[in-house]
Amino acid sequence: MKTPNAYSAACPTRQILDRVGDKWAVLILLLLREEPLRFNQLRRAIEGISQKMLSQVLKSLERDGLVKRRAIATVPVTVEYSITPLGRTLAAAIDPLRDWAERNLKEVLAAQRRYDAQHHANAA
Repeated sequence: MKTPNAYSAACPTRQILDRVGDKWAVLILLLLREEPLRFNQLRRAIEGISQKMLSQVLKSLERDGLVKRRAIATVPVTVEYSITPLGRTLAAAIDPLRDWAERNLKEVLAAQRRYDAQHHANAA
């Protein structure tokens, strides 16, 4: 295998970067860092995510080795998701990004308002 180069269109690292850039994947990983959760617990905790999207993202995270799915023999069957050691390393890497977004939200929103006001005035 050649040395990974994320700037190359054919490099598989882009798939990993897609996962890191997916807001739902980020939120799921950060939640699972705290404790294993069931599907509906995740859905209630992450406002705005649909059942279909949550299912798709969990499958992708499981495929990537970042999340583990465990079926518990109950009636009905209970399914629990937990973060893997590999997922923990990714969560540790992306948590500073979440922190940055929360700390700089006001400044980013103010910049967006200034930009929109300027470009709306220029368009008129």
